[in-house]
Amino acid sequence: MVDMGELKFRASGLIPAIIQDAQSGEVLMMAYMNREALEKTLQTGRTWFWSRSRQQLWQKGETSGHYQVVKEITADCDYDALLIKVEQLGPGACHEGYRSCFHNPIELQGEEGPAAAAQDEEPKPAFDAEEVYGKRSPRILNELYQVVKDRRTNPVEGSYTNYLFAQGLDKILKKIGEEAAEVIIAAKNPGVEELVYELADLYYHTIVLMVEKGTDPGAVFSELKSRR
Repeated sequence: MVDMGELKFRASGLIPAIIQDAQSGEVLMMAYMNREALEKTLQTGRTWFWSRSRQQLWQKGETSGHYQVVKEITADCDYDALLIKVEQLGPGACHEGYRSCFHNPIELQGEEGPAAAAQDEEPKPAFDAEEVYGKRSPRILNELYQVVKDRRTNPVEGSYTNYLFAQGLDKILKKIGEEAAEVIIAAKNPGVEELVYELADLYYHTIVLMVEKGTDPGAVFSELKSRR
C-alpha cells in the first residue's frame, strides 16, 4: 500500500487525479488535488479537489448533486499521478452536460480504421447543464460555507462569525433556536419578504454549526438526495 508521504506533489502542491468509472472503465474527468483534498477524499469516500482558479477546495457534485463515490485509488509508477475509480452518481461528470469531460474528439490522420471510424459518432449530452448548474442555491450555500470556514481559520477582529466560534457550541445552538423562532413568527405574518430574511439568518447560523461540528452542506445534500 502507498503511504501519503510517498506521493510526489508538484511544486504547486498539487497532484493530477484521473477519475474513471469503476464499472464501465470510462474516463470521466481529470482534476487536481492538494494534500487536504486527498485527505478529505480518503476520509469521506467522496471526491474532493483543489480549484486552481478559485483557490479553494471543492467537492464534486456540490452544485449538481452528481457526487462520486470512491471505490479505489491507485498511484502511478512515479507516484506523481492518481487514478481514482468511482461510482458516478447522477447522469454525468462534466459541467457541460456530458457523461465524461472527454467529449471533444480530435480527428485522426491516416487510413480509415476502427479508431477513426469510432470518432464519427459525436458524444451526446447526458443532462441539461444549464438547468443543473444554472440553479445557484447549492453553490451559494457552499460559498458561504467556505467563507465561514475561512473565518474560523483566519479570524477577523470584530467578526460576528468569530464571536460565535469563540462563544462555543451552546451559543451557536441558542442562536439557531432563536432564529428558528423568528422564522415561525415571520411565517405567520402576511407576505414573504420577512420570512426570506429570517430564513437567511437561520441558514447562516446552521452553516456556522456545520463548521463547528466538522460537516458541510455536501453531506446534507447527499442525505436529501438519498431520501428522494
